[in-house]
This record gives sequence, C-alpha cells and structure tokens, in this order.
Amino acid sequence: MQSSLNPFFVFTLAVAVSMLLIPLVRRLAPRFGLVDLPDPRKVHTTPVPRVGGWGITIGCLAPLLLSFKLDPLLQSFVLAALVLFLFGVWDDARQLGHWTKFAGQVGAVAIVVLHGDLYVSRLPFLAPDALSPALGKAFTMFAMIGAINAVNHSDGLDGLAAGESLLSLLAIAVLGYVVGDALAVGVAIAAIGGILGFLRYNSYPARVFMGDAGSQVLGFTLAFLVVYLTQVANTAISAALPLLLLGLPIADILSVLFQRIKGGMNWFKASTNHAHHRLLALGFDHYEAVIIIYTVQVALVVGAILLRYESDLAVTGAYCALVGGLFAGLIAAERRGWRLRRGGGRSRVAAAIGAVVRSGALRDGPLLVILSAVPSFMLLGSLWVGTVPHDFAIVAGILAAVVAAEMFRTRAGDSLLVRASVYAAAIFCAYLFVNYPGVGAEPVRFVGQVTVLTLAGAIVIYMRFAAKQEFGTTPTDYLIVFGVLALAVFSGVEVNSRSVVELVALATVLLYGCEVVIALPARSAALHVATLATLAILAVRGALA
Repeated sequence: MQSSLNPFFVFTLAVAVSMLLIPLVRRLAPRFGLVDLPDPRKVHTTPVPRVGGWGITIGCLAPLLLSFKLDPLLQSFVLAALVLFLFGVWDDARQLGHWTKFAGQVGAVAIVVLHGDLYVSRLPFLAPDALSPALGKAFTMFAMIGAINAVNHSDGLDGLAAGESLLSLLAIAVLGYVVGDALAVGVAIAAIGGILGFLRYNSYPARVFMGDAGSQVLGFTLAFLVVYLTQVANTAISAALPLLLLGLPIADILSVLFQRIKGGMNWFKASTNHAHHRLLALGFDHYEAVIIIYTVQVALVVGAILLRYESDLAVTGAYCALVGGLFAGLIAAERRGWRLRRGGGRSRVAAAIGAVVRSGALRDGPLLVILSAVPSFMLLGSLWVGTVPHDFAIVAGILAAVVAAEMFRTRAGDSLLVRASVYAAAIFCAYLFVNYPGVGAEPVRFVGQVTVLTLAGAIVIYMRFAAKQEFGTTPTDYLIVFGVLALAVFSGVEVNSRSVVELVALATVLLYGCEVVIALPARSAALHVATLATLAILAVRGALA
C-alpha cells in the first residue's frame, strides 16, 4: 500500500493546506450561507463562518493521495470522507433534516464496510469467532455511525471536538508506529495536520467553526482508524481499546441520549445537556470547561497506550473509572447546587492570574531568555550538526536569498516571507539537530535539551503572564503541551520513537519562541539576522558536503 510515506511531509503538507485553504473559503462563506448564526442553545453571540471542515478534510486527504497507492481500503476511506464532507457542506449551508444526514452517513460507512472490506470481527469479552462476517459488518455500520454522531455532537465549544479528536489521533499514530503500520500512521498524522491548521482559527474566540463538514469527517476518521487498528493492524491489543481511544465523546452522547429518553425529549433534537454545557452551567468559563475535558481525554488516550495489551476487563474498568469520575462529579455538583462563582465576575483562576501579571519579573525575565535562546540555538545548531543534506541546502539557500532581499527592501518585521523563513529555519534546525548530530553528540545534545527545557519554561511563563496578555494561553496551547507530554510518555514503548518525540518537542518549543519574538518588532532584529546566518550556513555546508 505504501509508496513513499514521509511523516514529516504528510504532516507539513496537511497543516499548510488547512491553514491556507480556510481563509480563502472563509471569504466565500456568507455568499453560500456557510455561517453559524447565534441561538439560545449556542455559546457564541456573533455569526461565525462554518468552513473549518474544508481545511480539515482537504488538508487530510491531499497528502494521503500523494503518499499512498490507492488500494480498495484507502479508496473507500477517501470516497467515504468525501461523501461525508459534501453532505456536511450541504448541511452547513441548508440545515438538512436528521434523516438526510443519516442517509449520507450510512452511504459513507457502507463504502468502507463493503468496498474496503473493513469490519469488526472480534468484540471484548467474546470469543474471537463469535461474530459472523454478516453480523460483524452490521455492527460496524452501527458503531461507526455512532462515532460520527458522537464527535459531531461534541462540537459545542471552540476547539473542543477538534482537540478531543487530535488527542485520540495522537494515540492512534503512536500505536500504529509501534507495529509499523504505515496506513494507520499516515492517516492519523494527516488528520492531525488538518486539525492543527484549523485550530489556529478556532481557538476561543473562534474565527471559524468546523461545521458538520469537519465534525462528521473527524468522527468517521477516528472510527475508521480504531476499527482498522484493532481488527487489522494489531489484533494482539485489547478489543476494548476503542473505548479509551474514542474517549469522552462516546460517553457524552450516551449520557445525553439517556437524559433525553428519561425526560421524554426528542432523541434527535439538539439540547444543552452535554458535558460542556453542564460545566458552563456550574460556573466554569469557556476556557476552563475546555481544559477540563481535554484533561480527561488525555487521561483516556494515555491509558489506551499503557493498557493496550491488558485484559478487556482492565481496559473497560479504566474507561468507566475515568469517565464515571467526570459524570459523578457533575451530578454531585448539580444536585448540591454548587457553583464555581456566584453573581458573575471573573473566575478565581482569572483573578489570581490578574494579580500575578502585575509582577514585571514574570514578564521581563522570561522574555530575556527567549530573545537570547531562540536565535542562539538556531545559529549554533547550524554550526554543530554533522551533515546537511543536499535538498535542505538548496531550500536553505533560496530562503536565505529571500530573507536578504526582504531585509534590504523593507522592514523585515512586516514581511510574511521573512516570517515564513524564520519558521522554516527553526524546523530545519530541529530536524537536523535530532537526526544529524555532530561531534560530541551526547554531551552537546544534553546541553541542547537543557536549553530547550529552559526555553520552554520561559515561553510558558511569558505567554501566560505577558503584559496586556498579548500571548495569553488558549486551549490550543494547552492541547499542544498535552500532546508533547503524551508523546514523551509514549516514547518509552519503543526506543526508536524517542527521536520522533524529541523532534516534535524541539520544533514546538522553537516555533512558539519564534512566534513570541516576531510579535515584538522592536526586539526581533537579532532573530532575523540569526535566521539569515543560519540559512546561509546550512546552504554552504550542504553545498560543500
């Protein structure tokens, strides 16, 4: 199936397509009715374009089509995703009825089950041959449609459904990597890239929503990967693992259905009894509610990695304990009439942060570390790496010429080309530092790791406590931190995966550091000079190699 899978290429292209496509479609959203209007059930108060699903879907599919040969299984995934995307766009523009949406979901899932021949053949607590093919296919149809709707209904706060899905996809990517399955890794990484491109426009307050075109494709992608991973790629793992991998959306939709049935409500009518609505009703603000749900989801996906070879009973017990803890807490708080805050006003967390922000040391000290560490790491890294591949040298040379021309022609701080070159130089340094170490590799790498940890701490402090909150953290920032920490935990499963974790962590820290410096035009000259020097050094070293 694989032709030339390059995870770095797949991820980068997915992010780029998503980030570039969304602003373009956003301009056309009002013309085609792709706008989410406020109503009493929703938490936003102004119209928001529903076009994020375009970036997520096309950002995911584009690199897959370039990296894989289309066998029947991948054909079925692509076709089904496109069907759901088209039905989702139709719904975002015209507000389809439930049965029309359901027909689209059935058609899409049927493509995978019948054409791709992907279906559940084993269930937890049952013998491996307990399901006949016909029964397994019927169950797969039911389960995948359920997953699609679970993710679709979890899309109630900015970044929520995307963040939950991203965390699940991280776990699936790691599990696929452990068993060396290119399809699981490729699809998961492509979807992660599409989500990250979208999240930069969706973090609270959102500039775009993913809409049904995004949430249905995400739910389907997760369902497809979970079935493929547990039924095809690695049948040694627990058949109950989908509970942890699909995480909170499944429990949430079951809880909502139970409440609707108990209250005699319409099963399909939207309501405000999802977990995130209940957290908001208890007095948590938008930011806090999303972080709480992210935290539970992190615990679930980490559990999926650590318990993958444990018994079905152990996996199910862990799922029930984590999810049950959240809902038991909600029920107890609601019955006692507990509220985080009464009479309005800022939350205790926000008030405490406001007091700390007034301390200049929490702004100026970390900023000095960032301003000095980012350009220094990039410049010294370009000198230390052992080898610079020829293709890197060519690109670095072109970018160096672009930066030099832009710095001569105009203010570098105002140039998008210079900004893009800074980010490229940071990623190049991270990749070469990890994969092409120079002399004295271990001592230098240790010093580099300490430097990056120090830089990461400075960035976290500065972004959280910067004056005027220019860099106030968002749920997306916490999501990225959670992802890196989860990868650090997962790296213990395979020695070879540690370099991947190191690269992800290093690139994340450097990119955040660059973002901080670039946003301060009066302080960014050193970074621009260091970028030009770094790219020039890489170009020369690669040409002479």
